[in-house]
Amino acid sequence: MAIILVRAASPGLSDAVRDIHHGSLQCSPSLLKRRVPPPRRWMLCSLRYACLGLDPPEIGRTSAVYSSLAVNPAGEAVVSSEQKVYDVVLKQAALLKRQLRTPVIGVRPQDMEMPRTGLKEAYHRCGEICEEYAKTFYLGTLLMTEERRRAIWAIYVWCRRTDELVDGPNANYITPTALDRWEKRLEDLFAGRPYDMLDAALSDTISRFPIDIQPFRDMIEGMRSDLKKARYKNFDELYMYCYYVAGTVGLMSVPVMGIAPESKATTESVYSAALALGIANQLTNILRDVGEDARRGRVYLPQDELAQAGLSDEDIFRGVVTNRWRKFMKQQITRARMFFEEAERGVTELSQASRWPVWASLLLYRQILDEIEANDYNNFTKRAYVGKGKKLLALPVAYGKSLLLPCSLRNSQN
Repeated sequence: MAIILVRAASPGLSDAVRDIHHGSLQCSPSLLKRRVPPPRRWMLCSLRYACLGLDPPEIGRTSAVYSSLAVNPAGEAVVSSEQKVYDVVLKQAALLKRQLRTPVIGVRPQDMEMPRTGLKEAYHRCGEICEEYAKTFYLGTLLMTEERRRAIWAIYVWCRRTDELVDGPNANYITPTALDRWEKRLEDLFAGRPYDMLDAALSDTISRFPIDIQPFRDMIEGMRSDLKKARYKNFDELYMYCYYVAGTVGLMSVPVMGIAPESKATTESVYSAALALGIANQLTNILRDVGEDARRGRVYLPQDELAQAGLSDEDIFRGVVTNRWRKFMKQQITRARMFFEEAERGVTELSQASRWPVWASLLLYRQILDEIEANDYNNFTKRAYVGKGKKLLALPVAYGKSLLLPCSLRNSQN
């Protein structure tokens, strides 16, 4: 499902960024219930998670507060971002089912134009990077089979390198052209032509699992968004951004983690849950980093919802916690938790050996929301984080949850 991407510089990855900027493709090996609105204003609300700003007993009533509106003054129908992403989910699920029935012979490891260093060393380096920057997740991967474990490391490293293009130490030098080069490099990687040892690990992983290139391309598109967009008009826009930069990771990972043989869940529902976890994680990132992003001139909060709450960008830049801000943050946290709840149902459907790292990341990331509340919603000057003690306590809980029967199986037995 979703891998936690910690945004920090790492040795070797910054070198890769620098090489791309300078035009070299050789990276250093060292790192959307339609409703009738007033005339001339057609509104489109999100398919799910539209009931915000309400007390729990009110959720589900017909008087929902629509939080995600795509407005077309001409009165034309607009497809929501959620629907667009769900179309991708359906495509990925169909691809997985088709390839599980009739395996497609793609690039074989021996056909790859391999760098001089071997695959064993390449996967080892991916593991080192994962261990250094995502320690809890890395620990969970050790329960997976060797092939799946190495594949998840390779996906993690590619996602991390991609994220570093716009958030790493050389981010100021990254241009749309550099991202175009990175996408071309991705295409070569999928064709079995890796540029370095870390590419080689992912290229080998692609040859072993039914992984599609679309989520990888979409993640690069998310990086393009970061270069040109610092405001989001509504949650519809923000949802698409969250899909690009985090939901994609879940779609990349499901074919590797596998679905439990005994699961009665549809492939589509498992992919949807993986997507939900990625969205939840990114929304949590956004709520945690409000102050940090504001200092960089970025506001990753729906502008229409801020206005409805009587807030503006200036309130965020001022960084003062008010009752209006607390109420607004409560609504945002409620939304994020709803995505986590959907994700929970899907984690149980994964192959048992793959569940622990996903449960660990889900439980730990969700606790960040608790910490924001504990900080009295001061995410301007206080960074919410989960302490080491709480992290250690979460690991056995995650392991216990990983042993439970798939939710779909338990429901069928009742």
